[in-house]
Amino acid sequence: MKEMSNKRSHPPLSSHFAASQQSVAVPPTASLGSRRAGSLSRLTQEQIVFGVAILLIVAFSITLRGFATLGNAIALVNSVAVVGILSLGAAVVIIGRGLDLSQVAAMVVGAAVAALMMHNGFALGWALVGGLATTTLIGLINGFVIAFVEVPALFATLATNLLILGLARIIVFSGDFRIYLPKAEAATAFRTLGGVVGGVPIPILVFLGMALLIHLLLSRTRIGRLIYAHGDNPQAARESGVAVRPLTIIEYVLCADIGFIAGLVLTASLGDADAQIITGPMIFDVILVTVLGGVSLVGGRGSVYCVLAGSLLIGVILNGMTLMNLNNDIQNIVRGLVLLGAIVLDNRLHPRDEETARQGE
Repeated sequence: MKEMSNKRSHPPLSSHFAASQQSVAVPPTASLGSRRAGSLSRLTQEQIVFGVAILLIVAFSITLRGFATLGNAIALVNSVAVVGILSLGAAVVIIGRGLDLSQVAAMVVGAAVAALMMHNGFALGWALVGGLATTTLIGLINGFVIAFVEVPALFATLATNLLILGLARIIVFSGDFRIYLPKAEAATAFRTLGGVVGGVPIPILVFLGMALLIHLLLSRTRIGRLIYAHGDNPQAARESGVAVRPLTIIEYVLCADIGFIAGLVLTASLGDADAQIITGPMIFDVILVTVLGGVSLVGGRGSVYCVLAGSLLIGVILNGMTLMNLNNDIQNIVRGLVLLGAIVLDNRLHPRDEETARQGE
């Protein structure tokens, strides 16, 4: 799994990319402080995050009763499984120098459509197809508006998020906030997705399976290499013959459809699709995990390894705060501080270029 490191995450598409990878020699007269800074800069962000997570695990194991148990470890990973799956989709878009604030809305609506179809007597397979078609449509709309209408991703997906919420409340949820899974045979089979196999919750297995699939997509396929090239330098990618606009649509469709997988896991675990999740803080947790782990907002940098690192650290922090009985306000403050720190670290390790600044990303 060495290829999961972001050191190899944006292979050169042309000599333009190769030139950008050249290291700058440090003169012999460099100060001791500069040498120490250089050593720190050689650490990747996900390595730093993994190190911090290990330190917190050791500290919490010593100071918090019940933290260092197998049951708590499983609960810790299970608690971030859905956010981790969403973060895999977000990583695809962010690596391509984009952003999707409508992913949680797509997740909820796709799962709600599947649940509603099961309510209406459709077989499980058709219900899943209906939900997947819904999220694919959302991804197509996002990608088209961003790639062809050229609306900045932040504003396009923010508007789409509000549009989805309004339409879902009227059409799918019929003015209510929740759609419960029916007692039909299809729903009974569907609920197993939120169950346990061999003592391990299925959401964890889905998260790890999706992590492997997205890693293979990004590191072993041509489309994965193009996504990195697109995020690293869109203009150079375009001049090298990459169809950037269709590629942008593919990125947003992948993000929405991966969100649908997370929605299925969440709905199977809770027994319902809840529209109020759309207006909750989950999208900020997704961005927090993705950026904290080292998927750079500049684009072209990051990997599944980064998502795993960010998920581990956030899981440890949230689990520790829960065991300390900290209230939601304190937890939100900690989330905000960690996200701010991640953005500052990202900006420090990956300075923004002029093109990124013009795009407002």
